[in-house]
Amino acid sequence: MRSRSKLARLAVLPGLSGLLVTVLALTPLLSAFAQGDVGRRTIAVTYPLEETIEVKFRGTTLLPRLKGEAKVKRAGRRGTRVELAIDNLPRANELGGIYTTFILWAIAPDGRVDNLGEIKRGGSAYVASKLDVTTPLQTFALIVTAEPHFLMKVPSRMVVLENIAPQRPGKSRVETVNVQYIGNSSDYFRDPRVPEIASTDYKEIPVSLLGARQSVNLARFAGGRQDAPQELQAAEDDLLAAEKALRFSQPTAEVDVLARKATSSGARAEEIAVARKAARLRREDIQRRDEALQSAEKTAESAQQEIERLRGDLDREQRARELAERDAATANEQVREQRIEVSRLREELQSVRSEGEAAKINLARLEGAKRAEDERVEGERREQQRRAAEATLKQTLGKYGTIKETSKGLQLLLPETIWRGPRASDLVSAAAAKLEPLAALLASNPDYQVLIEVYTDGKGDEVTLQQLTQERARQLSDRFQAAGVEASRIQANGMGAANPLATNATIGGRARNRRTEITLTVLPSRSASSQ
Repeated sequence: MRSRSKLARLAVLPGLSGLLVTVLALTPLLSAFAQGDVGRRTIAVTYPLEETIEVKFRGTTLLPRLKGEAKVKRAGRRGTRVELAIDNLPRANELGGIYTTFILWAIAPDGRVDNLGEIKRGGSAYVASKLDVTTPLQTFALIVTAEPHFLMKVPSRMVVLENIAPQRPGKSRVETVNVQYIGNSSDYFRDPRVPEIASTDYKEIPVSLLGARQSVNLARFAGGRQDAPQELQAAEDDLLAAEKALRFSQPTAEVDVLARKATSSGARAEEIAVARKAARLRREDIQRRDEALQSAEKTAESAQQEIERLRGDLDREQRARELAERDAATANEQVREQRIEVSRLREELQSVRSEGEAAKINLARLEGAKRAEDERVEGERREQQRRAAEATLKQTLGKYGTIKETSKGLQLLLPETIWRGPRASDLVSAAAAKLEPLAALLASNPDYQVLIEVYTDGKGDEVTLQQLTQERARQLSDRFQAAGVEASRIQANGMGAANPLATNATIGGRARNRRTEITLTVLPSRSASSQ
């Protein structure tokens, strides 16, 4: 199935060998394995014509050990062929009760997405999975997500694999572009009734049947009971047929056919329910406007009747006034003098009111100036306190490593000797004991965001180096959290061999490149309150 959606804005930035793609996949916490709403970097490739390009995949924080690779070849009007292979693919429901399968997506720079197909797997715990598909896109990023069923039109935020830049791009020049997208934000993914952890019985149920159940659940969640009852009933009947086939131990192929039919019926019921709900809401809005118009017409009619009544009263008053004027002809002069006096008094009253309003405005201006001055003095006091605290923090941090000030904030460079070896991810005993007071210091300074960036030298496989630095960053993050540092204040990144300080051709250069940097940045909310 092919489906596309305008999900994002295109943002292009120049690079050294092409243009870099930033894919922002924000994922709700649906289970104990869910990833946070953080930015993600990946590469979208412009594939050359009639040339096979090998693309590697790396696992996200959800499944960091997951690996895969694809062979991609663009063949003109016939589209771009993608042959994907993934090792050790787990069951999708291990990421949460909502997920049943994995789908490969292609994301174009203009925000279009292409559902390239379901990645099927066998019945064992971990298996190698393959997929051979074609997409009409020429420039795209490849990601793998966990989904409720195989007919999803928009990728979820549960990204488990994403491609990286080709290491051997071939004879032709391979270009890349920037793209941003946000995954499926349906409230169903945050519904408390959806189980966070899949049942153990899921292992015995075919994936296609699990997807059919989720397809029908999505149709119900979309309002199928009210807006698409017949379509929903048909989907439920198809699902019941598949459930019976499984219960009576019919052949797996027959169960799969019935389950996929139920999935298709559920997706159709969901689509129709969404469309009919929108139409129903439009009709209700039109009805409300018609009722308001009728009410206004009734009000206008009542107003017209009141006008006629007032006109009759006015005529009667006019006649009475004429009679009174004839009877009071002798009192006209006195009335004229009284009117002049009333006019004078009104002018005086207006003058007094104007003076009072001017006095109120002046008082408000003075009070505003006083409040502004008080806020300025309070801001200066807070800023002095923050600077003093920062100086004390900088002096204390000097006990644990080298301190320098950067554009981001204070940066602490920990010595490489805290690790048991250049390729070890566990701490030496002395370093572990030394990090405890450092973690306590960070916990006692809640105004700072803690950015952990671990680098290594470029000697070795890039994926292995990336995993090494990510594991070191995780070790430090766990120790800091155990000491009381809030997890929301910590960002731990394994940087691999990126941003070398010296050449990797010498021992001394590689030693400089193996480093652990901890950057303390004042939280935006804290800095705003001090201004």
